[in-house]
Amino acid sequence: MTKTNERAEETCPLVYQCHLPLSTRTVNHLAHLLRRHLKAIRSRWRILPPGKIAVIVLAVLRHDQRLADMAGGSNVSESTVRRWRDELIGLLAAQAPRLDRALMKVAKQGGEAVLIDGTLIRTQRRTGRADRRNYSGKHRSHGLHFLALTDEKGRLIWISAARPGRTHDNTAARHDHILTHLRAAGLGALADLGFRGLDNDIHDPVIVTGYAASRTHKLTPGQKDANRALAVGRAPVEHGFAHLKNWRILTKLRTDPARATRLLRALLVLTNLEINR
Repeated sequence: MTKTNERAEETCPLVYQCHLPLSTRTVNHLAHLLRRHLKAIRSRWRILPPGKIAVIVLAVLRHDQRLADMAGGSNVSESTVRRWRDELIGLLAAQAPRLDRALMKVAKQGGEAVLIDGTLIRTQRRTGRADRRNYSGKHRSHGLHFLALTDEKGRLIWISAARPGRTHDNTAARHDHILTHLRAAGLGALADLGFRGLDNDIHDPVIVTGYAASRTHKLTPGQKDANRALAVGRAPVEHGFAHLKNWRILTKLRTDPARATRLLRALLVLTNLEINR
């Protein structure tokens, strides 16, 4: 038997195309942000034009594409794509509205109430005791807890900072002073039973949560009708979360939880660009 040292023929890297279901307006907005940022920091050169960089970052966010795959298809390094992603996420997150300004905008537009709810964004399970607080017994999964507000049509107007997955909705709302901001803006809020006890004002409640049954107390027909009406009014908030979770990078976060807040607020801006087009 003889050994051959023949070299295999060199092959070109395989690249495939993928449809990006986003509007041109969103791509142009992101490219404009990057051009303005480059001008501000006096950076005169990037290996790819801002429009191409915007498409690469949007593909990572929308399809959860691996950074190495996007880098190989664009003839750049993985660290370069990671730097572009973090840079544009920071620029978008800076455009996310503050809570007080978001509520004042709703009030100026003639709105009377907002919809509030909490959600869990699942994360990869990490080793060590520090990750135990990210376990949600309700969802039986590790993740990060977020509060979100939408208008009456279900359009996202604000999202909170990331908190451990075991955080209760009421606890998060108290940390963000939701009740105080609602009263200052003159708005009410529709919420689920997870927010019971947040507003103890019987005569002039700001947050409406419906009625809860217990073993010793059955709901009356009137209370059941009130719960049905509340459920119909709250339905659009689920649409808002659905639009947000269309970004597949949220399927299971692999980023550092400390950066999750900026990521969610950046996706809030992108989601509103897509819905309001």
